[in-house]
Amino acid sequence: MKGATVWFTGLPCSGKTTVADAVYRILKEKGYRVERLDGDIIRKSPISRDLGFSKEDRRKNLERVAFIAHLLSRNDVLVLATFVSPYNDIRREIRDIIGKDRFHLVWTRCPVEVCIERDVKGMYKKALAGEIKNFTGVDDPFEEPTDPPADLILDTHMESVEESVDRVLRFMKERGLIE
Repeated sequence: MKGATVWFTGLPCSGKTTVADAVYRILKEKGYRVERLDGDIIRKSPISRDLGFSKEDRRKNLERVAFIAHLLSRNDVLVLATFVSPYNDIRREIRDIIGKDRFHLVWTRCPVEVCIERDVKGMYKKALAGEIKNFTGVDDPFEEPTDPPADLILDTHMESVEESVDRVLRFMKERGLIE
């Protein structure tokens, strides 16, 4: 199979990681060469721990991750990447780095009120109290994916995790990413 990157975008706590982790487990069990790149993990790694959350630092972080995803996917690995990636211009750059033919955008669309309810780490609470600056969904915007548009939209507040996972797997099969 040809490698590709399925890039999950959406507000913090919208379900990106939950869905991608479940898809990852299923693909791994079926013997696919698959890797997970996750925002929380990358931010703590040597790759990006030197960066903050300004727009420029977000861009640098995502450029680095996109390059890693590009290397993996060109070597026939399926990459499931979960990053807020809040701006259309940054998502365009990500697509250009990975390659248009290998980049597939999934938007975990979820109202911010639901994301706040799901937030077990208390990040939204801290952001709303002014303790965290530039927090997407509070004092920094999330731009709906229009350019590039989302290839698949998961309304994670209206469907179960299993339904979202099934939709991602069907999407990947339709795109010829898996059998």
